[in-house]
Amino acid sequence: MDCKREKEQDAECEKITAVLLKSRTGEFDLESILFLKLRGLGIHDLGCIGECVNLERLDLSGNNVTSLGPLASLRLLSVLNLSSNRISNIEPLRGCENLQTLNLAGNIISSTESLHFLVSLKKLENIRLRDNTYNYSNPVCRSASYRAVVLEMFPNIKVLDGERVVGRGSELYQLCKDIDETIKAGSYKNGQLIEHPDCKPWVEDGYWEIKRSNNAIIEEAYKQFNDVLHECRLLNNRATHVISQTERSMSLKKQPKQYVI
Repeated sequence: MDCKREKEQDAECEKITAVLLKSRTGEFDLESILFLKLRGLGIHDLGCIGECVNLERLDLSGNNVTSLGPLASLRLLSVLNLSSNRISNIEPLRGCENLQTLNLAGNIISSTESLHFLVSLKKLENIRLRDNTYNYSNPVCRSASYRAVVLEMFPNIKVLDGERVVGRGSELYQLCKDIDETIKAGSYKNGQLIEHPDCKPWVEDGYWEIKRSNNAIIEEAYKQFNDVLHECRLLNNRATHVISQTERSMSLKKQPKQYVI
C-alpha cells in the first residue's frame, strides 16, 4: 500500500520538496546530494532544489519546468539535463559557473540572444538545443544561421547538438561544410560539374588513412580513469558517513542502563 502511494506521489510531483529529495536519494542532508535524477515527474516548481549546493549532476528532463531561478545557487553543477520542458528564459544558469554539459532540447527558446546568458560559463563545452533521436528542438533552431551563430558565440565549445565540432571528427565536419559551400557557390552548371584544370585536391595524400595517436588514447583513458576515481571517492565518503552513523547508533544501544537509588 505504501509503495503504491509513493508511486502515485512520484507520478504527479508538482513541486520539489525536501521530503521528495531525501526519499529519492536516501540522504539526510540536502547538502550531501551530489547526483539527482528527477525525470518525468510532472515537476513545474523547482522548490528547494537550490539548497543542494553540492549537486554536480542533475536530470530534470521530461517535466513542466518554466522557471530556473532556484538553479542559480548550484555553482558546482557540471552536467544539467533540462530537455523536454517549457523553458524560455535561461538567465539563472549563468550562476552555474562550473557547468560543462547542458541539454536544452525540446524547450521554447526562441532566439540566439537568449543564449548570451551562457557566454560567461567558461567551462561549458557541450550544448544541445536539438535532438533528432527524440525529435526535440527549439524555435531558435529553425534559423538558417543558428549553428554558425552559436559556434561563434561559444568559441570553446566542443560538441553542439551531439556533433563534435572540435577534436576527433571535426575535420570531416569541416570538409563536408566546405563541399556544401562550394556547391552553393556555383560549381555545378546545368547539372554538370565545371572542370577546373588547376584545382588542387581537397586533402593531402594519406589524409583518409587511420592514424591512431598514442597520446590521444592515453589522455582519453586518463580522463575516464579520473572520472571513475572521482565517483569512487564520492561513494567512499557516503559509505563512511553511513557507517559512522550506524556505529554511533549501535554504541548507544550497548550502553548499560544506569539506575539512580
